[in-house]
Amino acid sequence: MSNTQSRAPRPVADERVALKARRVSFSWDRTPLHWIPDDPFTTHTINVLHLLLPAGERWFVHVYKQVLPYIRDDRLREDVIGFIGQEAMHSQAHDEVLPHLKEQGLDPTPYTAQVDWFFEKLLGDRTLPPGRAREWWLMERVALIAAIEHYTAFLGDWVLNADELDRKGADPTMLDLLRWHGAEEVEHRSVAFELFEHVDGGYRRRVRTWALAFSALMFLWQRGARFFMENDPTVLDGKASFKEFYQGGKRGVLPSTGAMVKSIPRYLSRSYHPSQEGSTAQAVAYLASSPAAKAAEARTPNGAV
Repeated sequence: MSNTQSRAPRPVADERVALKARRVSFSWDRTPLHWIPDDPFTTHTINVLHLLLPAGERWFVHVYKQVLPYIRDDRLREDVIGFIGQEAMHSQAHDEVLPHLKEQGLDPTPYTAQVDWFFEKLLGDRTLPPGRAREWWLMERVALIAAIEHYTAFLGDWVLNADELDRKGADPTMLDLLRWHGAEEVEHRSVAFELFEHVDGGYRRRVRTWALAFSALMFLWQRGARFFMENDPTVLDGKASFKEFYQGGKRGVLPSTGAMVKSIPRYLSRSYHPSQEGSTAQAVAYLASSPAAKAAEARTPNGAV
């Protein structure tokens, strides 16, 4: 393991909160296929989350359970355990959307099979001898998760502030799922990076794994949007294009391309820390008002799983 850095990143403020998994549930009976009215492209571009996140977050949990023995800081260990609980719940909540899509004539199975292969096989455990090779592969995946979490926090911050979705009449249940999840991503946005810094922290590894994570996410996302548009039974000759994504960003119903590009040098800065992104206070405030989170709190008074 390497801990050499030219400048150790520092949080802008101590915004740490105790992380807890909220056992939320959602009913999809009244959610239409195009939950953003008259906008199948934006609907399906965001729907890609339901394809990527169940397998991806199960993979996060699997990797983090393996890295727990490397953690020498009790507070960080507590944060990682809270992170594991939240990510497991995220995976389950998004997984439950898939039968709803299938009932409406859009079977996601062909695409989710590819995503499962990506996380379980390509990024899964490998038959490596104990020692440096096995540790190297574990640290590569810890760094990959830190890079991915930069973007999940970016998306979480975006959806918490995406008022245009409300103005367009987006389905309130879907918005609550996205904002509950987004708020928890902002809430725990520092954990993955701080874990990477704790067990390795190598800058070259951070840059290398960012490039892989960014490329993989862009590739999988465009394939997912294209899959949905091509297989939507209500759309004739459906297509997905970068132009439409760019225009959606300009309208405020999707993240803007400019904001996504500007997030890259922030993550690659040697002084980067995730607390520089988003607002813990805003995330906590949404979680206190989220219908699903409030219902989970009522079912489990201490808010734990």
